[in-house]
Amino acid sequence: MANSKTFAGRATAKLSSGRSRGCTIKMASTTMIKILFLCTGNSCRSQMAEGFARALKSNRFEAYSAGIESHGLNPNAVQVMAEVGIDISAQQSTDVDQLRHIDFDWVVTVCDHAAEQCPVFPRRAQVVHRAFDDPPKLARNARNEEEVLGAYRRVRDEIGAYIETLPEGLAG
Repeated sequence: MANSKTFAGRATAKLSSGRSRGCTIKMASTTMIKILFLCTGNSCRSQMAEGFARALKSNRFEAYSAGIESHGLNPNAVQVMAEVGIDISAQQSTDVDQLRHIDFDWVVTVCDHAAEQCPVFPRRAQVVHRAFDDPPKLARNARNEEEVLGAYRRVRDEIGAYIETLPEGLAG
C-alpha cells in the first residue's frame, strides 16, 4: 500500500512501504556517514539514491554515487526526481575507480550486477545490498511516455522510502 510523503518539504510523492527490521546503528549525531550508492552505470538508481540522501539526510550523510562503469545521467531519472523537488541534473555519472581515495563507511549496491561486480574497498567500508528494479528495463515495453515515466516513478518512490529508513536500514 502506498502512502504520501513530503521530500525535503518541497513536493509530495507516492511511496511504496519499506520493510523495517528493527535494527539500530548507533553513531554520534555529529558523525557524518560517508555512503556510496553503487550501480552498474551510475545513470539512474544510484543517482536517485544520492539525490534523496543529499535532500533528506544531509545532516547525517555525505552521499556519493558511482557505477561499475559510467553511462551518463539518465534524463528520465532527472525528470522524475524533479517532480518531487530534488534536482539531480548537476550530478555526474562517475566510475567507482574515481572515488577510490574516499574512505567510505558504507557502500550500498542498488542492483544485482553491482553486487556481483562490487570492487573490494580496502578501508573500513561495510557493503550492503539493496536491489531495485532497473527503470529502463521496466519501461522497455511501455506504450507511451506516461508508462515510461511510471516505471521510473515507481523505482524512485521505492528508493526514497529506503533512504528514509537510513541509517537504521543499513543493518538489514
